Amino acid sequence: MPSPVLSSTLQEPHPTAVGEVLSRTPSLWDLAAILLVLGLVILLGSGAKQMTAPFAVTNPSSISLSPSVLPMYAVRTTLRMLAALLASLIFTMVYATAAAKSRRAEIVLIPVLDVMQSVPVLGYLSFTVVFFVSLFPGNMLGAELAAIFAIFTSQAWNMAFSFYQSLRMVPTDLNEASRSFRFSSWQRFWTLEVPSAMPGLVWNMMMSMSGGWFFVVASEAISVGKIHIALPGIGSYVALPSKAAICRRWGGRLSR
Repeated sequence: MPSPVLSSTLQEPHPTAVGEVLSRTPSLWDLAAILLVLGLVILLGSGAKQMTAPFAVTNPSSISLSPSVLPMYAVRTTLRMLAALLASLIFTMVYATAAAKSRRAEIVLIPVLDVMQSVPVLGYLSFTVVFFVSLFPGNMLGAELAAIFAIFTSQAWNMAFSFYQSLRMVPTDLNEASRSFRFSSWQRFWTLEVPSAMPGLVWNMMMSMSGGWFFVVASEAISVGKIHIALPGIGSYVALPSKAAICRRWGGRLSR
């Protein structure tokens, strides 16, 4: 005869955490969170759609200084920053891993990375803008990619150096333990090397994201030769009054 404790345990299993969440009545905070997430998704979708709108270099889009456009400008700038950060992360994983795993590749890749880090952001804009705009003629995507690439050049290099250094500094005993468990190169990379490098990588991603904001004006208000592009965003919003003030100041001096 089963004991009463055992029979009650079999008849009334403990509810799981998911079951408890689904069984309780949604509160006002839950509804507010749902509305916030939906609003964020709609804003991101609208910003992404505008990034592929028709575009002509001879007739660029005008920048409004009305405060009502600031939320959409902030969304579009944030999308560019996040896209550049994602591209920087992919570049870091591929480039730094190749340099850390191969001695021959390291001899070439690390000096090249050091040279690319020394080139200022405006130096890349001089040739990348023409390339991306000609790659997608008549489409806003070309100018958007040029702006994203400019932000990418301000984020990627220090992330790659950090990840490369972390891969070279993995403790020897952990490498030996992974070999004793017969991990493949792919398993060792994702279970040992990436977690070991993650603190430094996350720190440099934060620094890269914050440093990228300093180049928002240069990446969104682009002037290369006869090409003048002002992409809707916080950078162009800030650059427009500054440019107007400089024109008024120098125009007044020249008229005297």
